[in-house]
Amino acid sequence: MPTAPVIEVTDLRKSYAGRPAVDGVSFTVEEGEIFGILGPNGAGKTTTVECVEGLREPDSGRVRVTGLDPVADHERVARVLGAQLQESRLQPKLTVREALELYAAFYPAPADWRPLAERLRLEEKLSTRFAKLSGGQKQRLFIALALIGDPRVVVLDELTTGLDPRARRDTWQLIEDVRARGVTVLLVTHFMEEAQRLCDRIAVIDRGRVAALDTPAGLIRRSAGATVISFTPSGPLDDRELNDLPALVALDRKDGRITLSGTDDTVSAVLSLLARHHITAHQLRVTDATLDDAFLDLTEASA
Repeated sequence: MPTAPVIEVTDLRKSYAGRPAVDGVSFTVEEGEIFGILGPNGAGKTTTVECVEGLREPDSGRVRVTGLDPVADHERVARVLGAQLQESRLQPKLTVREALELYAAFYPAPADWRPLAERLRLEEKLSTRFAKLSGGQKQRLFIALALIGDPRVVVLDELTTGLDPRARRDTWQLIEDVRARGVTVLLVTHFMEEAQRLCDRIAVIDRGRVAALDTPAGLIRRSAGATVISFTPSGPLDDRELNDLPALVALDRKDGRITLSGTDDTVSAVLSLLARHHITAHQLRVTDATLDDAFLDLTEASA
């Protein structure tokens, strides 16, 4: 039998001073899924997840976490949901060890914080006070605190902001391991590489609404120019012939190099065109569109 979604958001609306921040957002997150939320600054991402966490009360709409209302059943939701907020603070003199032990004491069956500290490279900072931690070290501590209750669901808002490349990749592996243990992850991020690597599905939120919801590959396929081909021709090519190529989205010439955006059909057609004119394509490159391309297409389309 199919199981109910772990997170359900239906027609969520929230305004500030009469200005809508979230304007009819709907999505579901399935058990064991890593579900991403992408969007420009001010799109309504953080307000959406704060409603999921029970930190803000929606103006209207329905939010459920494991079947519970995050506001009305906040205490019960807090037992199954861990959260790493976009901005957090701890008492400045609290050490890393004290913070981990304190948060572990809040839960009846917490995770062992020692492996978490080791995995997040905090073991050498256990005696360091919060005020003395770097921005990246504070971020890693808050990730550990989000996971210390051994939650069924974890919400991570800008997971790896401030982390160096090594720490970012270590954290990605940790999140993949957490999901492998059956934890459902709701991830807010602006790092496209992070979303593409980690997420099973992504909701792109723009201007308070869901502009698209699909797998990373599905979003990329929606990109207007899903394939990019660039080359330097050995002889002249007429723009009229290039503009007649099937599925061509964009044509650019710069310093003798031609760049075309389109589909696989465009690639096949331009190669045939070059062959007919006996023109060699020097430094030929064919690449797929990225999640960045899809994101820009989706958010520009709704502008």
